[in-house]
Amino acid sequence: MRFTCPLIAISDLEASKKFYQEVLGQKIVLDLGWNVTFSGGFAIQLNFADIVLIDKETIMKKSHNFELYFEEDDFDNFIEHLKKFDDIEYVHQPKKYDWQQRVVRIYDPDKHIIEIGESMAVIAKCYLNQGLSVEETANIIQHPVEFVKSCI
Repeated sequence: MRFTCPLIAISDLEASKKFYQEVLGQKIVLDLGWNVTFSGGFAIQLNFADIVLIDKETIMKKSHNFELYFEEDDFDNFIEHLKKFDDIEYVHQPKKYDWQQRVVRIYDPDKHIIEIGESMAVIAKCYLNQGLSVEETANIIQHPVEFVKSCI
């Protein structure tokens, strides 16, 4: 058995396609008209409750129990890109964590949390380019030495 992809329930196919394509730069791999798979390895599903035979009322918006996570190499540019969209609802504005990663969380049209984080590989390279050792960088970004070495 193999895991294929996460699939999220949506209520408006066109709004969701537009969001994932225009805001997050995802490309459509397969569009069946009710199910769309994106290049990022996830899918959206219209009429989810009907397909899996559950009550529509049990599908919750803003359930806050999962997120789709994306990484961006040019975080500053992405934040500027987000400002072009007046209808983006933020979970929170950009913030920086102890491991030096900047992230922003927003909602998609169906109120699923979408996290966009600065690429950890880019962060590691930045510290290495400043002359820090692999071990120092690993300590600062709180990632294994093996990860930092893989970024060289």
